[in-house]
Amino acid sequence: MKVFFYKDIFGEKSVMSYINILKTNTDHTIWAKGLEFYRDELELMTKRLVDISSRNTSPEATQGVEHFQNQFLIQQKNISDLKHEVKNYVKGLSNDARDHNGHVDESFLRKGEELKERYGQLELIMNSLRREFNEYLSKWM
Repeated sequence: MKVFFYKDIFGEKSVMSYINILKTNTDHTIWAKGLEFYRDELELMTKRLVDISSRNTSPEATQGVEHFQNQFLIQQKNISDLKHEVKNYVKGLSNDARDHNGHVDESFLRKGEELKERYGQLELIMNSLRREFNEYLSKWM
């Protein structure tokens, strides 16, 4: 670990701890591919939902269509937001490593763990949504 001293905006001496970039993981590549997969999966599920809505106009079927439309929109936004955060994380990691000879601020470890947790939560939500949608499909297709 390297320690750098700098003066903050108030002229106070502060310490920043840096670690070798090799200590960070490469989960962000997995997250990016996974987010693309989930985006594509939502697109496919949306097409199937349109098919169901054109075939079934009963109130019960329509209620399900509206439910899944809302869920798909919410998850599309969540995927987009997380994808943007991962992209910014990678950019920041790269810039910091370049600026500090292969070392990055320790805060990137914490941010990486936070993103890993958020990605895991998204996976759970998408798996649950897929199961729920498949049950709906089996009833109405």
